Amino acid sequence: MEMIRRAFVPLILHCLVTVPAMAADSYPNKPKTRQAPVKETLHGVTLTDPYRWLEDQQSAETRAWIAEQNRFTRTLLDPAPGREAIRKRMSELLRVETVLIPMERGGRYFYRRRPAGAEQPLILMRESLNGKDKTLVDPATLSADHTASARISAVSDDGKLLAYAIQQGGKDEIAVRFLDVDSGRHLDDALPEGKWTDVSLTPDKKRFYYASLGGPNPRIRVPVMGTPFSADKEIFGDQYGAEHIVFGEVSENGHWLLITVFHGSAGDVIDLFAQDLRTAGPIVPVVKGVRASFLGTVVDDTLIVDTNWNAPRRRVLSVDLPALFARKAEEGPLPPEQWKEIVPESKTATIDGISLAGGRLFVRYLENVQSRIRVYSASGNYEREIELPAIGSASAIYGRWKSNEAFYNFTSFHIPSRIYRLDAAKGVSEMWFQQPVPIESGDFVLDQQWFQSKDGTRIPLFLLYKKGLQRDGNRPVLMTGYGGFNVSMTPAFSATAVAWAELGGVFALPNLRGGSEFGEQWHENGMRFEKQNVFDDFIGAAEYLIREKYTNPKRLAITGRSNGGLLVGAALTQRPDLFQAVVCGYPLLDMIRYQKFLVARFWVPEYGSSDDPAQFKYLLSYSPYHHVKPGTDYPAVLFITGDADTRVDPLHARKMTALLQRDTAWRRPVALLYDVKAGHSGGQSATQTIDEITDTLSFLTTQMGIRP
Repeated sequence: MEMIRRAFVPLILHCLVTVPAMAADSYPNKPKTRQAPVKETLHGVTLTDPYRWLEDQQSAETRAWIAEQNRFTRTLLDPAPGREAIRKRMSELLRVETVLIPMERGGRYFYRRRPAGAEQPLILMRESLNGKDKTLVDPATLSADHTASARISAVSDDGKLLAYAIQQGGKDEIAVRFLDVDSGRHLDDALPEGKWTDVSLTPDKKRFYYASLGGPNPRIRVPVMGTPFSADKEIFGDQYGAEHIVFGEVSENGHWLLITVFHGSAGDVIDLFAQDLRTAGPIVPVVKGVRASFLGTVVDDTLIVDTNWNAPRRRVLSVDLPALFARKAEEGPLPPEQWKEIVPESKTATIDGISLAGGRLFVRYLENVQSRIRVYSASGNYEREIELPAIGSASAIYGRWKSNEAFYNFTSFHIPSRIYRLDAAKGVSEMWFQQPVPIESGDFVLDQQWFQSKDGTRIPLFLLYKKGLQRDGNRPVLMTGYGGFNVSMTPAFSATAVAWAELGGVFALPNLRGGSEFGEQWHENGMRFEKQNVFDDFIGAAEYLIREKYTNPKRLAITGRSNGGLLVGAALTQRPDLFQAVVCGYPLLDMIRYQKFLVARFWVPEYGSSDDPAQFKYLLSYSPYHHVKPGTDYPAVLFITGDADTRVDPLHARKMTALLQRDTAWRRPVALLYDVKAGHSGGQSATQTIDEITDTLSFLTTQMGIRP
């Protein structure tokens, strides 16, 4: 049933008007930052850091500096022409009912829903799929300013115990609480705020497993329900260090504990361990020390593994766990060459994840960066493909091995979230929820094109624009990207992309090396010593859009967050002539010191470390903070970060803001948007999200001469 309603949208967001560029003296109130040069010599190279003092986030001087920067930023953003029109459209697109995929336990359905007027999603329960909602957790009770959010961490098999995680602002840290669903009473059991994974409950509800991510060593811990947090028992992790990430998951039947160990965030080395919970026996390695990715799920007594071992585009293998445990300790793990292959590697598509539901194996593929879902029997016989409505992003299939009912989500840049209910046995899908966003998806064009990067590699590029777009070389283009950590970038609904297209522009997403779009080789060609390929791909996409008469450097803006913030930071320092404006969010920028702060040690396998002489040399070759040149006519730049970013330290944005403000020619502004409660990990309220996008688009439209 079609639920998207066309709303009356005046043409206030469709008119392009040239606004004169501002002269340097238009910024008399531009901030100035005290310099306190710190010199150090690394591997024979002397470096000078003039703003090391800004690394101290809590010092009185840094706090005063942040306040001054925010005051300057508001003088740029608040008077922006058409700002209220942008906010109005963002409110229309984002203040709508939002529902996330439901989870069935004990015949009950648990899910998150944000009503159209709410700031944060509620955690709800229904006694049947289409029954009446019962509110279990209302985040409005967790913080007066609506910056706290709650998500489902685990639900017991009988649907009577809910574990949920509380996140303050955008922090990585969570606190976990347990709720008796029938009585509405909270148990005494809880995890205090910390860097924890979600919990995994045993079917009898007597124990749960979770992992610590902070501190010098990762640990799998297991409490007995009803005992204090201090009594939690550590059962795994002492052989690993601070650079490792561990997860523990109890199998659906409760017989097995599967432990996954990531050697950093690159995902190129992953170990697996298992424990038979029926005997409380030893934790046994399944695969350890093999340079490959192994991601597993246990069904009955079989471990199903999605791996790139000897298969860069990935394949699916299985391991019989009782047979593994029957081996003598001195024999070690069963080598992967003795595992059973269920789904072989494809020559044309890359596996993007697997799910197990209804006694079947669902394999998500990317074929030329377009989602496919193929269904296999448990033994690997191909059954069918699930038909998807358009080019876009399909989620994992969420369900239970013993139940034919499952759910998945589909979305694209211009297609809001659609949740489908799937009969796994029949292969029939029906729409269960469609987000009622006021747009007409048929008015937009999603196009995929290809271009050659600097070294001749063909790179795919997604473009979103309104029908009838004229390629006159003067369209405003907003381009984003990521290129790292084996992450695929596929089209998903974006209020920013829709609004930009409604402004008469083009929203662009190139699939850069460093991601997983074409398998592990694609990832490796954009990591460590090959990182420059990512920047070349991004710059190549910009040059292609200019060459093909979509735009020109005065109408080209770029944006990126996190590793994408590093991407746009490198692009603006390597090719400042190519862009008019840059929005750089929650970025890494000082690549010589990044690994010293917060959880950045996890990223050394992806980037390398300046502690190593060869890696230092390569990091220095592109580190944005070390390539700012005095007097350069840099693009307009807006840095975005906040105190609650406990993943990428905000010091990167603070230091780079100061340095660019010192060295830019000031034909265009450099500003910092700093939220004391925003962070890296989402959790923003609806108002915070609308405010940030409004500020971003106000900055871009002003700098690119667009008057909504």
